[in-house]
Amino acid sequence: MWFIGGMESWATFGGDLHLDLTAGRSRGLGLRAALEDALREAVRTGRLPRGTRLPSSRELSRDLGIARNTVAEAYAQLSAEGWLASRQGSGTVVADRGTPSVPAPASPAPRTPAVRHDLMPGRPDVSRFPRSAWLAAARRALATAPHEAFGYTDPRGRIELRRALAGYLARVRGVRTDPERLLVCAGYTQGLGLLCEVLREQGVGTVAVEEYGLPPQLEVLSAKGLATAALPLDAGGARTDLLAGTGAGAAVLTPAHQFPTGVPLRAARRAAAVAWARESGGLVVEDDYDGEFRYDRQPVGAMQALDPERVVHAGTVSKSLAPGLRIGWLALPAALVGPVARRKELADGQSGVMDQLTLAELIASGAYDRHVRRSRLQYRRRRDRLVAVLAERAPEVRVTGIAAGLHAVLELPPGSLDEEELRRQAAWLGLSLNTLGWCRTPSAGPEPERPPALVIGYGTPSDRAFEPALDALCTLIRLSAPGP
Repeated sequence: MWFIGGMESWATFGGDLHLDLTAGRSRGLGLRAALEDALREAVRTGRLPRGTRLPSSRELSRDLGIARNTVAEAYAQLSAEGWLASRQGSGTVVADRGTPSVPAPASPAPRTPAVRHDLMPGRPDVSRFPRSAWLAAARRALATAPHEAFGYTDPRGRIELRRALAGYLARVRGVRTDPERLLVCAGYTQGLGLLCEVLREQGVGTVAVEEYGLPPQLEVLSAKGLATAALPLDAGGARTDLLAGTGAGAAVLTPAHQFPTGVPLRAARRAAAVAWARESGGLVVEDDYDGEFRYDRQPVGAMQALDPERVVHAGTVSKSLAPGLRIGWLALPAALVGPVARRKELADGQSGVMDQLTLAELIASGAYDRHVRRSRLQYRRRRDRLVAVLAERAPEVRVTGIAAGLHAVLELPPGSLDEEELRRQAAWLGLSLNTLGWCRTPSAGPEPERPPALVIGYGTPSDRAFEPALDALCTLIRLSAPGP
């Protein structure tokens, strides 16, 4: 291996390129021939794709510790052979001729129709991400951030964001917490995983969940070594009066807007869950996955306010801003702050600082509230359009769970295609969606007899793509209809 000789040269080198000249030298090649051989091999194998800009002859000669003329002559030779090309103002690049071809597969892969219409539930319209507001907040946050913010900081998250969140959650969701009891995590999935690790460590073996829910959540529980016990659902939400008989040490609920049925948890059942936690020493995890989006009813306050020492409030900006930010939070009981923070520290040290500071600035400036209000209006219009189109073109379909959130449940008439066939037909129409059966918790046992149902998200498509998605959905419903 050839290295730069000298700290100054290394520090000022303009571009890194790993070349091993020892193979050529071991075959008796001179420096120039060994360099040409190494470059040909790098291009031939695809390690240097076409269009890759190579270091200048001066830079590469410093890197390899050889004469600049040797590098220049090697470049000239490979350019003459067609491996490299010189471009005005761009230096030397890998030519098209030198790229390796990818062999065709031995047999053609089965064709899978492309997804053209995304109606998966629980996803926002990421095209509405407030880029200008985020950029302005990021600039302000970067200009005012203390130097120590960019070092290793509190695993609970930056104090600026925890202060902003404490005020926001109290004002908007009625959460009772303070910055010291908030922990910033990489989305709800990580937050739930951290809690599961602590619960397991404390002797919990079973967690109660709702009989219909989000399968990835169940995968997290299973991966952390926890069994599940299913709570039946009805028009009043989860049957929390049955918690005592489950043998669970914790319960994960979606009380504000049950996923996927959309019903809120009745006040008496909220009180029953808190009473169970107090009497048994258990813990309730409140998944407030889309708490900002309410359309036809007054906002349902956070269940955590009933007992902050027995209920963890878990939230995220995945619906209000974008899943790609990976920002969530846990409002923790005092006794869990230390153990969960320690788990967070072991998991990844801390969440990314700049996004935390930017979100804090976005909340403090009021830009976050304005964005949420605009998004709420957009999603309500989409919800109304979905309901109107179905009423006109598929009146036999019963639509439920639409008072809040970003999805609806569509109950098809008896005799329609079963849900497995519906998913297949949807795939061939380029539709991505879910069915109610997909959301069934395995520990709930066999599903009762019911008509097939779709769980449709209306948040993801852009405004321009929404009408074609509705057309495809109506086509699917028409194809699924009973009769000849």
